[in-house]
Amino acid sequence: MARFLVRSVISSVITMLLVSVVLFLLIEVGSGDITVKILGVFSTPEQRASYRRQLGLDASVQQRYLDWLVGSDWRAEAQVKHNLTAVANQTTGELEWWAQTPEGPARWQMDEDVLYVQYRNESGASPKVAVTADVWQTDEEGRAYFWGVDTNNNAVKWVRGSGETVYALTKAGLRAEAGDGPVQYIPLQKGLLRGDPGESLQTGRPVALTLLPRLRNTLVLAGVAFVIIMPLALLLGILAGTNEGKPLDRIISITSLGATATPEFVTGIFLILIFGIWLEWVPAVAIFATPNAIFEDPTLLILPVLTLTAVELGYVARMTRASMVEVMDSAYIRTATIKGMPRRRIIVRHALRNALLAPVTIIMLHVNWLVGGIVVVEVIFGYPGLGKYIYDAAIFGDFNAVEAAAMITVIIAVGTRLLGDMAYTFLNPRIRYS
Repeated sequence: MARFLVRSVISSVITMLLVSVVLFLLIEVGSGDITVKILGVFSTPEQRASYRRQLGLDASVQQRYLDWLVGSDWRAEAQVKHNLTAVANQTTGELEWWAQTPEGPARWQMDEDVLYVQYRNESGASPKVAVTADVWQTDEEGRAYFWGVDTNNNAVKWVRGSGETVYALTKAGLRAEAGDGPVQYIPLQKGLLRGDPGESLQTGRPVALTLLPRLRNTLVLAGVAFVIIMPLALLLGILAGTNEGKPLDRIISITSLGATATPEFVTGIFLILIFGIWLEWVPAVAIFATPNAIFEDPTLLILPVLTLTAVELGYVARMTRASMVEVMDSAYIRTATIKGMPRRRIIVRHALRNALLAPVTIIMLHVNWLVGGIVVVEVIFGYPGLGKYIYDAAIFGDFNAVEAAAMITVIIAVGTRLLGDMAYTFLNPRIRYS
């Protein structure tokens, strides 16, 4: 058993690594120039090139993947020549990157061709002061340059007298910042493995801070739906399988088939019209007035859970029924029946364990679907979960958010597969030695 589970863990790690490579290539390479999607088709090549540098997209694909996976601070420290550290902002709690200099944590800023430094103290950031020491270095071309950490959590390279114009993206659009702007950027992040997949392009905040509340909301919705769907589906499947051909079997089979065949958006809209608008029994949409709205008003979950139940209940029930029918028709069940063993004991002690092998596979696969594949349900009800988060980020072109959220669904899928393997070793002891 231990050897089997170790092999499963190793294969899961390899799977996640390969999927991360494919996911990264599809989103950041296969989607084309992301700056066109964000800035618009009327942006100039100079504006797109400037914004591309700010996002670090001018680096090679291999380097960007390593930065995303294990972090870019290692690479930036070699350029800045100082240790870099991320410190939580005292007001927002978001991480800010600082360079550890002998004078204390520092960041730099270029303003009207003058380099300024800002130190961090107990109350936050001190006022910026002009750099008086000679910190500039000379490159092979004789240009004076300086690597430092700017106020936007980037390791940047300034070149004196370059006259580099930076186009900064604001809520009002692109703004040109003339002067000696940075000519090279390394967006600072700890990497996915250390819980920092980067900054959201849509909100300007760390992806981890915006993603975790959405993941929590989806886990609550999926957890409630799972607790309702799976036991009920197994019960209905067992009842239908043990009463093959009888009216109860026909009723369960036809009803479950109809519910499964109906798309989520049809079921959701139907429930909204009936229970949310006409009868006004429950909220028609899941509007979150506060971050903890689902705990303050659980009725927000009723219609989304009912929609998920209608779609998933029939599928799992029909799979359980088919497995139960096959087991009940096996030779050892007929032998037990001929020997006069009570029917209830035959079902509970002998048939049920073997009949659950196939449904366990379906249930483990559908756990992942409940968490990462309920985009339609969350969009219909305006539910701020992981599925809607991926949808909104993909529409905007926020590749950092899409990659992190997609990897969350991959981790959940691999984790449920491991749980399925463990369940197999319990239901079928022969697997322990395979």
